[in-house]
Amino acid sequence: MIFELKKEGLSAAVRTEGGELVSLKDQAGREYIWEGDPAFWSGRNPILFPVVGALKDGRVDIGGRSFEMGRHGFARGMDFSPVEEGEDFVTLELRENEDTLARYPYPFSLRVTHRLLEDGFSTSFTVTNTGTAPMPFCIGGHTAIRIPEGERMEDYELLFNIPEQAASHLLTPEGLVRHGQTEPMLPESGRLPLNYDVFARLDTIIFSLLRSDTVALLHRQTGRGVQLEFGQFPMVAFWTKPGAPFLCMEPWQGCAAYDDESGRFEDKPFCVTLEPGGVKCLTCSFHIV
Repeated sequence: MIFELKKEGLSAAVRTEGGELVSLKDQAGREYIWEGDPAFWSGRNPILFPVVGALKDGRVDIGGRSFEMGRHGFARGMDFSPVEEGEDFVTLELRENEDTLARYPYPFSLRVTHRLLEDGFSTSFTVTNTGTAPMPFCIGGHTAIRIPEGERMEDYELLFNIPEQAASHLLTPEGLVRHGQTEPMLPESGRLPLNYDVFARLDTIIFSLLRSDTVALLHRQTGRGVQLEFGQFPMVAFWTKPGAPFLCMEPWQGCAAYDDESGRFEDKPFCVTLEPGGVKCLTCSFHIV
């Protein structure tokens, strides 16, 4: 099922499959979300839950038992149910079922609200522990911003709102975070020029605990682009495939397994544990600039 949202010249499309916002167009009809061309990557804007990134050996320890779960969890491949809708917003919900309980033994509610703003959209993730035991989880966004036809990745840069020097976490070939290993990536200017070489080498640029709470993907000559507000999330990441005309801008609460971690879910960096009845809400927003 597809929901069409409209507000002051902007339009968006949200689908129940994966709970994703899969299109954002301005008044001129310009599309800002990657269309999911499988020649590069069939994804568009998946929701990462209840894990972010890869697990060590594809498994995680929960309560002394080992559970298998794919990269980025299972929410992105499941159908959400409509809860509430209006002209400019929709709320979708995912609940536990037989399939999820086999991989993640917790009753839960994950509600996702996509809302059009005057200059973009916001996405709110609301996680509720509906069970009787403490529930650990991680969650994140994976929004692929389209690079317009005729433009190159090298024409763009990332600009953070607070000048700061920062290093990117490094990944193993299996997608695990290398403990204690980083590479200086963000210069003191807060500007990070983009090119495919760095993604071919690192796969993903990953920052944690930045002072900045916004980052803009900007065309260096025209100043046009998209700004992400991620201040409620402790991590932010950027990913593409060499040659692909998109950049994923990803606010994360949690990350891939560390290469030396215990394997226990609750030990994962930035993991949130909700007591029974507990609720956690996180919001990010994208703005056309």
